[in-house]
Amino acid sequence: MGRAERELVASGTRLNTAACDVVADHGRAVEAVRAALTPLHDAAAQRELDVLPVARLQDVTEGRLRLDHVEQSGLRTVGEVLAAGAYRLRQLPGVGRRTADQMLAAARSLSDAVHETVAVHIDVDRPEPGTTALVMALHTLVEAGPDAVRAVARATGTAKRLEPLLAAAGPATGRLRMLLAGREKKARALAAVTELRSLLADAERAGLSELFAQSSVDLLRGPSSDLAAWADFELRSAEYYGLLAEISEQRPDTAAAEGFLPDEIAERVRAQRLDDTHRRVSLRGYQAFGARFVLAQRKTILGDEMGLGKTIQAIAVLAHLAAEGQRHFVVVCPASVLVNWTREVAARSALRVTLLHGPDRHKAFADWKGRGGVAVTTFDALRGFPEPGSGEVGLFVVDEAHSVKNPKTKRSQAVARWAERCERTLFMTGTPMENRVVEFRNLVGMLHSGVAESLAEGDGASAGRDGALAGSVAFRKAVAPVYLRRNQQDVLTELPSLQRTDEWEELSASDEEAYREAVQAGNFPAMRRAAYQRPERSAKLERLREIVEEAAENGQKTLVFSYFKDVLRVVQDALADRVTLFGPLTGGVPAGRRQQIVDDFTAAPGPAVLLAQIQTAGVGLNMQAASVVVICEPQIKPTVEHQAVGRAHRMGQVRPVRVHRLLATGGVDERLVKMLENKTRLFDAYARRSAVAEATPDAVDVSDTDLARRIVEDEQARLGMADGRPAAEPA
Repeated sequence: MGRAERELVASGTRLNTAACDVVADHGRAVEAVRAALTPLHDAAAQRELDVLPVARLQDVTEGRLRLDHVEQSGLRTVGEVLAAGAYRLRQLPGVGRRTADQMLAAARSLSDAVHETVAVHIDVDRPEPGTTALVMALHTLVEAGPDAVRAVARATGTAKRLEPLLAAAGPATGRLRMLLAGREKKARALAAVTELRSLLADAERAGLSELFAQSSVDLLRGPSSDLAAWADFELRSAEYYGLLAEISEQRPDTAAAEGFLPDEIAERVRAQRLDDTHRRVSLRGYQAFGARFVLAQRKTILGDEMGLGKTIQAIAVLAHLAAEGQRHFVVVCPASVLVNWTREVAARSALRVTLLHGPDRHKAFADWKGRGGVAVTTFDALRGFPEPGSGEVGLFVVDEAHSVKNPKTKRSQAVARWAERCERTLFMTGTPMENRVVEFRNLVGMLHSGVAESLAEGDGASAGRDGALAGSVAFRKAVAPVYLRRNQQDVLTELPSLQRTDEWEELSASDEEAYREAVQAGNFPAMRRAAYQRPERSAKLERLREIVEEAAENGQKTLVFSYFKDVLRVVQDALADRVTLFGPLTGGVPAGRRQQIVDDFTAAPGPAVLLAQIQTAGVGLNMQAASVVVICEPQIKPTVEHQAVGRAHRMGQVRPVRVHRLLATGGVDERLVKMLENKTRLFDAYARRSAVAEATPDAVDVSDTDLARRIVEDEQARLGMADGRPAAEPA
């Protein structure tokens, strides 16, 4: 007893201090958010109360209050009643102490309800000191990321174990202390030393000291400026709002977040543990529930509405299974989202990802078989791979699963065979399949024959308006073991947010040929629109159709922007027989007619698509009717994109706006994005805060001609055709 034990206790004390520090640092960061949020939340609640008619007090008291004298006195809102207080209310004719007390009690009840439900909206277009303070406080936690949350959880558990062990091991740090200790204390000290040694060895293997130290640094490091925090918020608003909802404890209705599942299934899902060791993204509550549902139910359909993060939920499941020791996973999806899947898995998890596509796909398949990870492939390519053995694939994910609803197609048959051989299968689709029970039944049949049999062929549209099973409580109960769907309005607690997605597509062979011709000619505008020159084989056009059709299935309106008139004509032809079209809005359309087109688009019942030149419709027109925006190609001036998106994402928008920017890998789009992305954050943040910059966006953009020349020269060199031919001027 002595030196070795003293060093052991000292090491334990240092680890305990680091653990307590990271918990305290995280607590201070959370309190900073709450301190910034409270005045904004109170102000938002007050605004609600200031427009809430005093007549609503009748609702709280079931009509017992007489309010004639109150309204005649000029107190017209609940907020004014609260501000008046008991003394002033009793001065009103016909209002005694009892009535005044009842009025105030009813008003306070309404005030409490408003405070519970009102949400704070962070307006990027009108930054104020209060919202800036909130964004900066949130920025610290968003930047610290899931690692900090993980560190706090580990630190809390570590400190809880360490503190009693350090106290019990005290006598073992010196011979005299051990001599003076009683028999019972000596025994406890020796046992504590043994357990402490084991705990510290485990902590060293897990790198807890480094994790705690790095997390404390991250939690103490604030944004470099409010400009940087606002720019980051605009890029990652969903993460900020998710964190804000968690800290403010304003969560969606539990039943809605859990897809209105029966209690017995919901309880089983809640009990499912979710390991985040290999995950690099935080989950919202409903997303964590979705991942647990997939794990608990094993073979499922995740039907969340577009924009709720089905891909992130799938990655959370993959990460959990990898932590449990599973090594092989397969994702099958349309070719148009292959690149997105590989990028999302790589960015959101620590899992190895392998693309099984193109002429080398069989070689890549052999590599994946040997090394493991997530294999991402297409429906057509899947048919060429050998079906897995029992237990070989930890999770089989099928994205855009409505693509395999017809059991007679070869792709559906291949997916069905794989689903049968995999213990866990996840089908993903944003299409509300409960409106098409026959098709839905086919999908369910691949996963759970018993549930499929409970959905009779005639259910759905043929059942009549009153008896239709589709969308009813009976339908949800029947499919609950397999199917989970949540809608945006049910689970997003914040006011409308802006969600941006870069849709990276691989050019088809036909696209590639058109692109090479444009590069050979040194024609920069032709390079930018080459992906649409041969519509019958256009990868971008195929993805655009999918986005528009899914939005239409969900009853949403879509804006489609392009710089080029001929691209809009191609899109118009491709969508003509699929959705209701308006436009195109181009520079040749008179201003008055432009507004009429927008008005007609807004008034159109149900889903519709408005086509517009981005430089024409990007300013001066309000298009809040649309909640989905597609940008056909990246713009040379980032401000042009932001102004166009701002037509939909502005005051009056009632749904989150999702922006899809269509990009092709390996060519002009990728070079444009790379050259501009570093400038975009600060330029856009500046432009949003300066009236001068807003009026003259060219002041913060790089030279169009210089940019075009550099990209053409780079592409000619990459494709081995540099010949000194001058680049065509930008169109």
